[in-house]
Amino acid sequence: MSRAMSNKSLDFGKPASGKKRLKDLLLQKDNRYCADCGAPDPKWASANIGVFICLKCCGVHRSLGTHISKVLSVTLDEWSDDEIESMVEVGGNSSANAIYEAFVPGGYEKPGPDASHELRAKFIRAKYELQEFLKPSLRIVSLPSEKGSLKSSFSRKLMDSFRSNSSHNSEGMVEFIGLLKVKVIKGTNLAVRDMMTSDPYVILTLGQQTVQTTIIKSNLNPVWNEELMLSVPQHFGPLKLRVFDHDTFSSDDIMGEAEVDLQPLITSAIAFGDAGMFGNMQIGKWLKSHDNALKDDSTVNIIDGKVKQAVSLKLQNVECGELDLELEWMPLDQ
Repeated sequence: MSRAMSNKSLDFGKPASGKKRLKDLLLQKDNRYCADCGAPDPKWASANIGVFICLKCCGVHRSLGTHISKVLSVTLDEWSDDEIESMVEVGGNSSANAIYEAFVPGGYEKPGPDASHELRAKFIRAKYELQEFLKPSLRIVSLPSEKGSLKSSFSRKLMDSFRSNSSHNSEGMVEFIGLLKVKVIKGTNLAVRDMMTSDPYVILTLGQQTVQTTIIKSNLNPVWNEELMLSVPQHFGPLKLRVFDHDTFSSDDIMGEAEVDLQPLITSAIAFGDAGMFGNMQIGKWLKSHDNALKDDSTVNIIDGKVKQAVSLKLQNVECGELDLELEWMPLDQ
């Protein structure tokens, strides 16, 4: 290939500003080696994850599906403005691996350039598809429904969450004191936001972290039974929840909100220590009052060695609707 052709292949048919940003990214030291196996001079990229990869790893990425990894040739494919923006926003291999390989357990060996396909596939699937090497607070349990959109992709949500946590952690505060597993069980008599029904989903927020349930179509009494995981910072506030109606052609409509006081659960759990040493028993209580959303008093219990709390809430700032949750406290060593 002539030098003129080689230069043209990097143009991607984009305006000069887009070309320059991508070329600057390609020139960074860490982007001259495959993000997954370290092979030199990678010719492929995952546009939505934001990494440069070699031909061998490219094959595994393609098998993940485009909703997880959208693979493009650095030299042959046309790139959209959104795809270039996604790559630049992540920052390349070093930034992405700081997230995706934050905690690689002993059972996994990062493949080298000459690794077998089996070893390569096992590592890449664990890294991107199963999210096994992430901090729990960054783990996105429910994937977005719009699989084709870069802006709503798993990786974009992950990067947004990472940036939020990074800015928080840079203040030098203690990072986490434990994990909170929230099982969103069901909604009852939710508000109508479409003609005769709604398409509800729940968003949970704790500190800088946000997670979301799946969308249930045309149901005012949805059953999710879906578990979402959040990390609990040292200076935690309430768990905030909002219920929305999903709309295809307009902004999603709010269907109510509520706050959960985590103090009874966490204080009781820390006071008792290792819950596995105790039999089933009540160890705390959050009392219903005029200034909270509780339907009834909510008790904190040790059940089969786990600290759990059932919570039934009346949604606030809405004409009707209730939501049932189950909270579980998990120490960091668990």
